[in-house]
Amino acid sequence: MDRKEKQEKIVNMFDEIAGTYDLANRVLSFGIDVQWRKKGCDKAYEILGKNRVERIADVATGTGDLLLHWRDRAAEKGVEVENFVGIDPSVGMLEVARKKVDFAEFIEGKAQELPLEDESTEIISISYGIRNVVDRPEALAEFHRALKPGGIVVILEFTKQEKKGLTAPLVDLYMKKILPAVGGLVSKNYAAYKYLPDSIEEFLTTEMLMEELQQSGFEIKYVKPFSMGISTLFVAQKI
Repeated sequence: MDRKEKQEKIVNMFDEIAGTYDLANRVLSFGIDVQWRKKGCDKAYEILGKNRVERIADVATGTGDLLLHWRDRAAEKGVEVENFVGIDPSVGMLEVARKKVDFAEFIEGKAQELPLEDESTEIISISYGIRNVVDRPEALAEFHRALKPGGIVVILEFTKQEKKGLTAPLVDLYMKKILPAVGGLVSKNYAAYKYLPDSIEEFLTTEMLMEELQQSGFEIKYVKPFSMGISTLFVAQKI
């Protein structure tokens, strides 16, 4: 399977689970993924340091979940955001997003081919999506291109565990056995949630993703692991 076919297969998989995606996320994370997302928004607003933002673009937006947090945290902090954009290659996900989020513009598009003008955006986010981008270096280059100087990229992602600590057996049990079973039950699509732990094993460690961001022209500003290192938040700034 070539890279294009692999990417299309991943997009089709997300089309199939779009209707149950939000419920599965809440169940599988016990609801604490909401706190992770809020933390990413808060850190980005803090580092950007502006009370007025022209555009926030959420890439691989899925059902638009993170856009709700971008709006709510902006209101909480007194930040005015003019334009919210959600970008995703999955038509199924965007159908759900448009019904749920009425304040944003949604565009079908890929992370590695962003439908955004050069230096047009203050914040770009991608939550649990960069792992599914086959051409990741191209996507990071696109983020850099579309961000204004000093703009912020926020990545929330499952990262590969290189060092096996005392909690590793518990993490492995959850990711490889419990997660596929529960996700498959909720979504009626076991293969999609079997893909998740497999894709994490094939993904980068935290250090490797930090290095890729730096090579793409970003300065790392904040890195925070959550839940025994299952999930990691990265906040970086365009140099």
